[in-house]
Formats: sequence, structure tokens, C-alpha cells
Amino acid sequence: MEDFVKHTLLYDFYGELLTERQKQIYESVVLEDQSLREASEEFGISRQGVHDMIRRCNTILDGYETKLHLVERFLTIRKEVSHIRSIAGASGLQEIVDLTDTILDEL
Repeated sequence: MEDFVKHTLLYDFYGELLTERQKQIYESVVLEDQSLREASEEFGISRQGVHDMIRRCNTILDGYETKLHLVERFLTIRKEVSHIRSIAGASGLQEIVDLTDTILDEL
């Protein structure tokens, strides 16, 4: 999985477990693509401090995934529902296709 997509999914699932400061810095650098220099000026810390914070947050988020496997389960369910949708579509079962579309939209 591409690093950006991985980090985005991890943040979506576990971001609320970070401190407010960690969330602000992580969102600025990882999600909004702000440079370390820009973030360091905005938050009043060194570039190295921003870099260390991002690494620490990634370690924390990876740790939650290692213990809880929510992203892994989400991706598995999405894949399985997509497979059901393709089988139902090929069989002409529109009601099942519609239901799987609803499930996929909610995921």
C-alpha cells in the first residue's frame, strides 16, 4: 500500500487517539503537504522537532493498527463486498448490487 494512503487510513481510524498538538502537526505536514520548515514556523518548533513528531505519530498509529487491525479489517471487508457486487452484477441481481453499493458508500 502506498505510504500516503496507508498514513491517511491510519490517521482516519486512529487520529483521534493522538494529542491535539500531534493532530495539528500531523495534519499540516502529512495531510496538507506542508513542508517541515513551514510547520516549524507555524508551530514554533524546530524542523527536527516537526520531523520527530511525524515519526512518533506514525509509530503510534502503526502500533494501534498492530494491536487492533481495524484498517486491515476495513480493507478486507471493502474487497469482499466489491467481490459480492461484481458477482451480483454479472448474475443480474440488481437488488444485491444496490445493497453492496450502499455498504461500500458507508465504508
